[in-house]
Amino acid sequence: MEFTADDLVRTRHLPEPAPLVELKLSLMMLRRPDSTVLFGRWRRRLARSLPVAARPLFDLVLPYQGPAFIDPPSGSLAEGLEAVRTSPATLVRLGVEQRTAVGAAPAPRWLRGLLDDDAEAWDLLCEALSAAYEATLGPVWPEVERRHRAEFARYALATAETGLAAGLTQLVPGACFQDGVWEVPAPFDRRVRLGGRGLTLLPTFHWTATPVLADVPDRPVLLAYPAGPGTPLPAVAAGGPAQDPLAGVLGATRARVLLLLGEEHTTSGVARRLGVSVAAASTHAAALRGAGLIASRRDGRAVRHHRTALGTLLTRSGRLPDTASCPGG
Repeated sequence: MEFTADDLVRTRHLPEPAPLVELKLSLMMLRRPDSTVLFGRWRRRLARSLPVAARPLFDLVLPYQGPAFIDPPSGSLAEGLEAVRTSPATLVRLGVEQRTAVGAAPAPRWLRGLLDDDAEAWDLLCEALSAAYEATLGPVWPEVERRHRAEFARYALATAETGLAAGLTQLVPGACFQDGVWEVPAPFDRRVRLGGRGLTLLPTFHWTATPVLADVPDRPVLLAYPAGPGTPLPAVAAGGPAQDPLAGVLGATRARVLLLLGEEHTTSGVARRLGVSVAAASTHAAALRGAGLIASRRDGRAVRHHRTALGTLLTRSGRLPDTASCPGG
């Protein structure tokens, strides 16, 4: 993947998961024939639980391929469905033609309807996406959000400490960044020129193969990279205990410092509130400041600290995407 100076400036990591990207990759994972020891039971259970309304997606999604127009990187399900419904006609045609090119059977009537902008066909697609989300991701979405926040924090810290090139290299095992080119291991050769569009990074927790690239003209290139443990995510019971992802990345005390600094405090104030020494509070503040998560200013003999926008982003609670139907349906 070739970067220009503009691409380096425009490289970003999405701060929240994208429901439709995670959904498409989970459906691709469902259709894969490999790793039956790890995924066989999950695949059988999920296949049984998918409602009839979701079945049209199997006309589009293959084990290692799915059209780009059904998974925009939107932060909520409702926004994603609206983006699907307003996809450019050229992108829809490319996706449908790629799918039908590898299939032995003719394209189903509803797929051809998408090309003709048939309202019923688009309603069918949006309803299938919504039904599949509820069955596949709805029960585990809080866990997806927690893991995404932890991964976002890890990437932000790694980039702040080692630079963008090293941060990118750490995302994918075996990757390297040299002379403006990011090489990512893949089963095939593909050279992508970003050409000033920039790169958007998105961790995925339902995909274990090589990273998936969405290269759509006139849009930033999207790279979805595996960040999960390689097994299906567990559902977390409502009201049940959940591990703080920030504590797992920053350590429990620094996570508490970051949470506390939503309001400005002096170093001695932090020490007093958390029950640590002033020296320890100063050390934790210096580490968080070095990662860009807090800012400090001198006020006479005291030093006052407060969270930065990045620090606030990492501490905010995730929200469950609204259940949505096809826009305008």
